Amino acid sequence: MTYTMKPLSCDPNRIRGMSERMIISHYENNYGGAVKRLNLIDEKLAELDYASAPGFLVNGLKREQLIATNSMVLHEVFFDGLGGESEPGPTLKDAMARDFGSYDRWRAEFIAMGKALGGGSGWVLLTWSPRDRKLTNQWASDHCHTMAGGTPILALDMYEHSYHIDYGAKAANYVDVFMAAINWPAVQRHYDRLWRLSQFGQDYWDKRSNQGGSDAD
Repeated sequence: MTYTMKPLSCDPNRIRGMSERMIISHYENNYGGAVKRLNLIDEKLAELDYASAPGFLVNGLKREQLIATNSMVLHEVFFDGLGGESEPGPTLKDAMARDFGSYDRWRAEFIAMGKALGGGSGWVLLTWSPRDRKLTNQWASDHCHTMAGGTPILALDMYEHSYHIDYGAKAANYVDVFMAAINWPAVQRHYDRLWRLSQFGQDYWDKRSNQGGSDAD
């Protein structure tokens, strides 16, 4: 299949503290670049004769495919999470209280993780774990560090390309601006969908947990 860029889900003129120039550059160059790169990699893989291809070539292409795929997906979650100033709905706040102790504790942890990545690169992800049926804040130093089976519902991009145009080296300021610009209704929709799906898939995860990850009867 050929991947196409998802339309920008936020209005870049209305994100307080982030310039339109920075958001558009991020969207077109970094997200768009990942989509283009993934399509090129998939073309190379489609042409590959796996029976005769050297291992380093297979490894290299599959590694780059994973990086480009995750970059594409995580950027989509990032842009979906940008919007006007809002607050989490009561359902999501209750889930955060259940899984983190309180909404304020979730927020403090998420912010601390983002600022800890300042000057480096990576992601902070609010991720739903279907195995544990809970939300968790996940640290990722690059596009490849994701929780097995987990689905991110909010993504904070801490690569320098996400903030350098407006903030230079002041990554902490960017984190604060991001936290004030979260599109909580969109995050809530992602959570509600995953919670409903979890009602159907819990037997599978219970079975895997009870059998140490084995599918055997």
